[in-house]
Amino acid sequence: MHCAIQKAEVLDGAHLMQILWHDGAESLYPAVWLRDNCQCPDCYLDSAKARKLLIEVLDVNIGIKNLTFDQKKVYVTWPNEHYSEFEASWLKKRCFSEKARENLQKDLFLPECQYWGSELQLPTLDFEDVLRSDELAYKWLFNLKKVGIVRLTGAADKRGEILKLGKRIGFLFLTFYGHTWQVQDKIDANNVAYTTGKLSFHTDYPALHHPPGVQLLHCIKQTVTGGDTEIVDGFNICRKLKEKNPRAFQILSSTFVDFTDIGVDYCDFSVQSKHKIIELDDKGQVIRINFNNATRDTIFDVPVERVQPFYAALKEFVDLMNYKEFKFTFKMNPGDVITFDNWRLLHGRRSYEAGTEITRHLEGAYADWDVVMSRLRILRQSIETRN
Repeated sequence: MHCAIQKAEVLDGAHLMQILWHDGAESLYPAVWLRDNCQCPDCYLDSAKARKLLIEVLDVNIGIKNLTFDQKKVYVTWPNEHYSEFEASWLKKRCFSEKARENLQKDLFLPECQYWGSELQLPTLDFEDVLRSDELAYKWLFNLKKVGIVRLTGAADKRGEILKLGKRIGFLFLTFYGHTWQVQDKIDANNVAYTTGKLSFHTDYPALHHPPGVQLLHCIKQTVTGGDTEIVDGFNICRKLKEKNPRAFQILSSTFVDFTDIGVDYCDFSVQSKHKIIELDDKGQVIRINFNNATRDTIFDVPVERVQPFYAALKEFVDLMNYKEFKFTFKMNPGDVITFDNWRLLHGRRSYEAGTEITRHLEGAYADWDVVMSRLRILRQSIETRN
């Protein structure tokens, strides 16, 4: 009954519709919004779930000529005699109250974030189960969004396994390093990851203006000593930095930094970008970390007096990442796949010794958050419909 209409009436000279619901709540809907979102076949293409009505023909000062209702629908006649029907549940979902809008945004974008440090209990699922089961695939992607990382175990120790995960979500993110790429010691390496040295905490590919949102790494072969993976929750580190040194946080969230990547792989490339290392939304919330010290350019497009304060802020940020209480260290075993949020987590690797043959081999790939979130919503809807 919370979606049942008790009363509907026109207010503000026919420019607003008010609904009183059976649960006691009230909702207001501007007439221009109702006209813009008419669901009739002339105004809306149901097969594409897309609006047909053009802004060019929309009267932005339109009023409602006539309004009737029952518990399940409202019926609107417009000044030119165009007729619209709106279902109660559809209207209730789109209520303009602050609380309703907040709830709908949570439902659409799942912003819940579980911060962590060295105490992380790494979410772990079976690789084949995720491929077979919608429920477990949903659990995988839900935890990927909430915690920022999920480990999948039981993949075969051969190349091509992460292509199956790409197909599970939709498709992978092609970059200049290919659809997938091999992390192993290489002569004349075109990336520092393709060496045996220590990798400090970083996000991948800030040299792109739209860095990949999700990274997938499959362990095919692992060295006996060294090569441990280190991760840190970048969003948690940002919280700590803001508490400890607000000025450093302000510098890193307002200074554009140049990144570059030049070489040959899938094809030849010469990439340049500019990012704030801590990227905020319009509410001041951290939405992405853009930091890779290896590809941070020697070019730095700031006035000279801002250079040293930037370095001081960056040093404090990186030092916080390396605090024992914030970083989580583990070793991947052959058959493990770690999937993680490349906009949130910073990852690194301990060094290992080079041998006469390849001792450590990971296959990597990227996915876009839009693709991952699309699959997450579809899986949720499918499971809810079945239940």
